[in-house]
Amino acid sequence: MCIFQNNQGGVITLQMEEDRLGMSITGDVAEIEKNGKGLIGISIGGGAPYCPCIYVVQVSEDSPVARDGRIQAGDEIVSVNGILVKGEKKTAVAAMIQRSDGRVKIGFNVLHAEPKQGHTLDIALKKMKHRVVESMTAETADALGLSRAIICNDLLLRKLSRLEHSAQLYRKLIKHLGELLSCHYRVARTQKDFGDLFCEIAARESSAAANAALTTFGEAHRALEKHTVKSVFLIS
Repeated sequence: MCIFQNNQGGVITLQMEEDRLGMSITGDVAEIEKNGKGLIGISIGGGAPYCPCIYVVQVSEDSPVARDGRIQAGDEIVSVNGILVKGEKKTAVAAMIQRSDGRVKIGFNVLHAEPKQGHTLDIALKKMKHRVVESMTAETADALGLSRAIICNDLLLRKLSRLEHSAQLYRKLIKHLGELLSCHYRVARTQKDFGDLFCEIAARESSAAANAALTTFGEAHRALEKHTVKSVFLIS
């Protein structure tokens, strides 16, 4: 919503009232201990002149912020060490964080949405983010907090990539198992054919000893076929 105010001297200023779409916002302050490299493990976006807010684009895996667990991607950063940063440039806010020694206090707002809707929205936005960045220059994407480097390191997308790799592996294993079972089934049918052949020869054999040996050999092949077919159907 736009609100016009007529100040002294006839100057008109424009204020923006945020539309929260019925969702609630809660504020918090997290005191984060920097790692050995002097980083807290977040990527930020927004900021003047493109956006009035500074927001968290990504939380790096196993970083101080990730271990703390309170600040998440999408949260708005409102202060650094007690200094309000709304309307500041992204680079200025990053410099404030970098200049802090040891620990840094990050004030942030959390937008609360219904969990299922929030999860669906997060995935949809990440897909849209990739499509949008492909048509942007590197400078524009970085100014909006959508740089290619950030996207390539996106935690959710890296997990999705690992899941897709695992799914591909399982598909190959299932295909290989199917081919293996098919081979066993064909071998079993061949064993039955051998068994039938040996039993047929035994029936024509005049020698009782040869007849018994060939019959035993044939029945053994038939038994192997039955056992193999049963095993194949149990596995499949």
